[in-house]
Amino acid sequence: MNFALGFKTTMGESGSMEALEKQLICPICLEMFTKPVVILPCQHNLCRKCASDVFQASNPLWQTRGSTTVSTGGRFRCPSCRHEVVLDRHGVFGLQRNLLVENIIDIYKQESKRPLQPKAEQQQLMCEEHEEEKINIYCLTCETPTCSMCKVFGAHKNCEVAPLQTIYNRQKTELGDGIAILVAGNDRVQAVISQMEDVCRTIEVRITEVHLPKAQL
Repeated sequence: MNFALGFKTTMGESGSMEALEKQLICPICLEMFTKPVVILPCQHNLCRKCASDVFQASNPLWQTRGSTTVSTGGRFRCPSCRHEVVLDRHGVFGLQRNLLVENIIDIYKQESKRPLQPKAEQQQLMCEEHEEEKINIYCLTCETPTCSMCKVFGAHKNCEVAPLQTIYNRQKTELGDGIAILVAGNDRVQAVISQMEDVCRTIEVRITEVHLPKAQL
């Protein structure tokens, strides 16, 4: 599969782009990786400059003079997992570049410049009474979504209202809690049913044993 094509397919939403961006943040500078990106033996990534800064801080006697390296190597700990990274005399320059991450960064930057296409489900609902007004509040008295004009001049001017998004979030939480309670209750019911089935099987076995002739026991 073409990598760029697959990337575009999965990165169509802003939420996915934000999730990807979090994976491209260097744990040292807390910015998007700056090329070249090096991969540590523990499979975590760092900007080469950041890796060099950490390495130099942990090995202050390590240095290079021209093309001559004045050291036999050094070590430092990965800032992500604390795994000890042991380097040879080449230091950070001996680490392998992560070309895959660098390619992802390039594609991400290209995709982030593209305007997001609006989705049908993201279209704003409009008020039937005031066609140019968006439905943005919820009438608690009548238990129905409405618009600001209906609250000020219309049928809901004497009603108690709240922001539509607030009510949506509250009802979504309540629905989630209700589903969790139902699932937990179903688990308990299934457990009781299993216990009753075990009891029934035990009773059936005992009844069979009682009615069997002694010769068959």
